[in-house]
Amino acid sequence: MFSEIMAGIMGGRRVQSELRGIEDHSSPNYGRRRDGAAPDMVVLHYTGMDTAEAAIARLADPASEVSAHYLVDLDGRVVRMVGEGMRAWHAGLASWGGVTDVNSRSIGIEIVNPGGELGKPPFPEPQIAALEALLADILARHEVAPERVVGHACVAPGRKADPGGKFDWRRLARRGLSVWLDPEPAEAGEANVARFQSAARCFGYGVPDSGEWCAPTRAVWRTFQMRFLPFEAGGSPNRAGVAHLERLAGRWPCAPEA
Repeated sequence: MFSEIMAGIMGGRRVQSELRGIEDHSSPNYGRRRDGAAPDMVVLHYTGMDTAEAAIARLADPASEVSAHYLVDLDGRVVRMVGEGMRAWHAGLASWGGVTDVNSRSIGIEIVNPGGELGKPPFPEPQIAALEALLADILARHEVAPERVVGHACVAPGRKADPGGKFDWRRLARRGLSVWLDPEPAEAGEANVARFQSAARCFGYGVPDSGEWCAPTRAVWRTFQMRFLPFEAGGSPNRAGVAHLERLAGRWPCAPEA
């Protein structure tokens, strides 16, 4: 058990964590954050593998060219693989709020879970409790707003689905570690694509301004629905869903970068 002193310098200040019990298993897969960027968001992933050992081996394999700053095991064990001062390779081709180099602006956390479209197991309590402690620590030290805690699917809709439909975003939000609004009754009817695209961009999703339900726009719809309307996941675009996204965007707008 030990206090974690991070080696990186963030925004001109040394960052220190009070978390205890973090294990170290270094990955060679990282670089410098570009243009002096500091982390102002957190991206949550699932490993897509059955065990932590298998995931750690892949994240530490130079041939894989992937990594994350932290991994959270099923039993709550936290493994640090890349220092927070460095740019881990976890998001890939991604965007959020106009930022296209998500890796330079984020801390990536892998949650051990096999994922998959069917039969995803729940995330056990010790794992989620450890994730909450880690997130609370990161958000406090880096002054990351709760709305800047997102899933891999959020920043790479259509390409990624993690952390998946069984991840409890509402629980994180109730602890001030993400955002959530309970759906309100809304008039049924066909979804207005222009309103959806506008609200999606305002909230942070990378979505085209096509004015039609093109493939990228539908991918964003599915990603939004999986996270904020999980009991309706897989359903067609509808007016109530668009209204819900507009409420989210109105409460937590993400100003696009120039």
